[in-house]
Amino acid sequence: MAEHFRGELPKLLRLLASPAGFLPLGPALTLAVRRFARRKPAIFDRLGDYGKCSFLIAPSDLDVSFLMVPDGVRAEVKCLRRRASQPADVTVRGPLLVLLGLLDGTFDGDALFFNRAISVSGRTDALVALRNAIEDAELTPADFVGATGGLGRLVDRSVIGGLGLARRFTGSPISGESS
Repeated sequence: MAEHFRGELPKLLRLLASPAGFLPLGPALTLAVRRFARRKPAIFDRLGDYGKCSFLIAPSDLDVSFLMVPDGVRAEVKCLRRRASQPADVTVRGPLLVLLGLLDGTFDGDALFFNRAISVSGRTDALVALRNAIEDAELTPADFVGATGGLGRLVDRSVIGGLGLARRFTGSPISGESS
């Protein structure tokens, strides 16, 4: 199997991202998700009991994974070293830029799954509920950070443009297609 899957961060960027496992990302992400839940409670309400499920998001090209319980204002995100074994209700693995594409709607999760660009294990019903809640909300990057108006449009253009450039640079699939 080739070492470099299409869409993986180049080795230099993976090395630069290594220290991220030592930063207090978990508390910062927990705070961000809780703030987001206060602004957009309907997204979390739609999850129902699935909001208490644990989702392990494991970028295959980084040494850090994210364990999230999207329980609204009680949400929690933990950053884990990739080698750490952590039980979760659902595990999703794939290159970081592909996983971000699932979140922002750039990629079709079903197509990526069936083309083996991502792998999913555990409670797929919980993952489908999360995906449906995110898709129905039609979120933008500005929604995640709480930016509105002109600042919101700037955030959206910057993030979407930056992710698009990174995906082209890394050979990431476009529109959910995978090789």
